[in-house]
Amino acid sequence: MRYTDSTLMPATLDVLLGDLEAARNDFSSGASQRIKKLLQPLASQELSEPKALLRFHEALLFLRAFPQSASVVTAVERLLDTFHKRIEELRASGGDMSVFDDFDTSGIAGTTMQDVLNFEVARWLVRRIPDNVEIAWDDYEEERAMGSTWPRFVPLLREDSEVEADIPWRRWLEAARGREKELAWLIRQFERWSAGTQTDIERGRAELYDSLRLPVRWRLENLKLSRTRNWRRPRKFFFHDGPLIRRKEVSLAVELSRPAPRLARVPRIEAEATMRLIREVMLVRYRELYGTTLGDSASVVRARLDRGVEMYFWNLPPSRRLPLRAYVAGFTLKNGVPVNYIEAIGLCEWIEVGFNTFYTYRHGETAWIYAQALRCLCALTGATTISVYPYQIGQDNDEALDSGAFWFYRKLGFRSGKLELEKLAREEEKKITANPAYRTPRRVLKRLADAHIFFETTSTEMQRGPWDTFSMRNIGIRVNRSMARGFDGNADRVREVSIRKVAKAMQLDIARWTGAEFHSLENWSLVLALIPDLSKWTPNEKRELVEIIRSQSGRNEMWYLRLTQRHARLRDWLLRLRSR
Repeated sequence: MRYTDSTLMPATLDVLLGDLEAARNDFSSGASQRIKKLLQPLASQELSEPKALLRFHEALLFLRAFPQSASVVTAVERLLDTFHKRIEELRASGGDMSVFDDFDTSGIAGTTMQDVLNFEVARWLVRRIPDNVEIAWDDYEEERAMGSTWPRFVPLLREDSEVEADIPWRRWLEAARGREKELAWLIRQFERWSAGTQTDIERGRAELYDSLRLPVRWRLENLKLSRTRNWRRPRKFFFHDGPLIRRKEVSLAVELSRPAPRLARVPRIEAEATMRLIREVMLVRYRELYGTTLGDSASVVRARLDRGVEMYFWNLPPSRRLPLRAYVAGFTLKNGVPVNYIEAIGLCEWIEVGFNTFYTYRHGETAWIYAQALRCLCALTGATTISVYPYQIGQDNDEALDSGAFWFYRKLGFRSGKLELEKLAREEEKKITANPAYRTPRRVLKRLADAHIFFETTSTEMQRGPWDTFSMRNIGIRVNRSMARGFDGNADRVREVSIRKVAKAMQLDIARWTGAEFHSLENWSLVLALIPDLSKWTPNEKRELVEIIRSQSGRNEMWYLRLTQRHARLRDWLLRLRSR
C-alpha cells in the first residue's frame, strides 16, 4: 500500500484522497502517523470539486468511528468541526450542491435540507432549531389541502377559500400569526386541535397536518445535529490496532450462543438525550421510522458491548402501539458515532428484524455489529425465530440487489422461507464452491428476494419452521374479508359484534377496564372472534389471554410480548390463521 508524503513530493488531490481512503483500513504499526501526514496537506487543500469534498468528509467520519489512536480522533474532529466553511465556500463559488442531497450524502454541515416532514418531526424540529427552519413556499402547490385545513385556524378564511381563485394564502397567514414564525404558528394551531380520546387527538392532528404535505427547509450551518458533528464522547475509546472483523469471521450461531448482553435501563436524562439523538440522526439522512419518531423515552435500555460499541433500544408508548405486534427500535454507537438503526416487530417467539448500516460505515465490521444487535434483541424480546423482510434482501430494492444483500444474510446462516427458493440458494452455493469467481446473476438474486429469510436460535440446521408462512397482514386481510361478507363492510359493526362474541366466550367483566385496555380488547377481538373453540378454552388459558390483552396497553411492551410466548394455544391459533 502506497502513501504520499507531502513533505517529499507533490500529490494530486485524487491521489491524496485515494491514499486516505486506503489508510482507513490500515491498522499496522505506524498507521496513525501516516494518516496524520495525509491529513496535513488535505487540511490546507482547497477542495472545490463537490465529489472530492464528499469523499474527504466520508473518510473523516469513518476514521472518527474506527480510529487507530487518540491523536487521529483529535485531528479528525478538528477538521470536521470546521467542515461547514468548506461547504459555504463551495456554495459561494457556484458549486453543484445537489451532490449533497441524496440519502447517503445528505446532512453535511453547511448544507440546506428540504423534505415533507410528518407532524411529530416537524413539531420537534421547530422546537429544536427554530431559527433555521422555514416553509419552502417556492416548492408548494397544495392549495386544495390548505383550503380544507386552514379555515379551522384562520377566522373568515372560508370567505376566500370556498369561492375565490388565486387566494393570497400567505397574506392570511401573516395576518393571523403576528410576529410568530409561520411554521411555529401553524404547529401550535395543530397542537390546540382536539377531538375524541387522547389517542384519537394525537393521531387526528397528525393526519390533518400530514394532509397538507408541507415542504420544510432547514439550514444545518455548523449545528451539532449535522451528520458531520453528531457524535457522543464515549466513556472509553476503542482504538483499532488490528484488521477489522470480516463477515466470513462471524458465526451468528456462535454469537447467539454466548451469554446474553446486559441491557440496563438508562436514567431519564440520558434516555431523553438518546431519543433526541436518534431523531437528529434520521432527520439529516432523509429517513423516517415509526419507532424513531414516536419512541417511548421511558423504555430506553442500553447495552455496552466490545470494540467500542454501544446499542440503545426502546419501545412505543401505549397510545402509539401497533394493534397486536410488539415493537422495538434501536441504533448503534461506535466510539460514540451513530452507525446504523434497527427495528424489530414481533409476536410470540417470532421477530421480524430490519437493520440498516449507514453508507459511510458499511465496510466497518457490519456483520459482527449485526450479530451483536441480534444478541441484544433476543435478550430483550425472548425471541427464538428471527425473520428478515424481503425488501432487506432485494425485493423492490435495487441497492440491496446491487450489494448482494441476500448473501450477507445467507453466509450468516439464514435460510429461505420458501422451499423452492431454498433449493435455488443451495444450487447457487454449489456453483460458488465449484468456481469462486462465479457471481449470482441479478435475475437470480431477484428471485431469491421473493420470500422472508429465517434464522432459528434453537436449531443450526436448514429446515422449515412454523413461522415460515406467517404474516400479520394475512390475518388482517382475513378479518376484513369476514367483515365484507358478514357485516356489509361496516368496520364499527364488526368491532362491536366481535367484542360481544369474545366477551361472552371468555365470560369477561370489562366494567373496570381502562379505555386503553378496552382498545386492546377491541383489536384482539377481531382476531379472537375467528377462533371457533374459544369458549372451550380452559379457565387458565382464558385468564392468561386476558392478561395478554390488558398488558398490551401497559407500561412494559416487552412484558406483553413475553406473555404471548407463554400461551401455547393462542400461538397455535395465530399460526393457523396465517393461512393465505
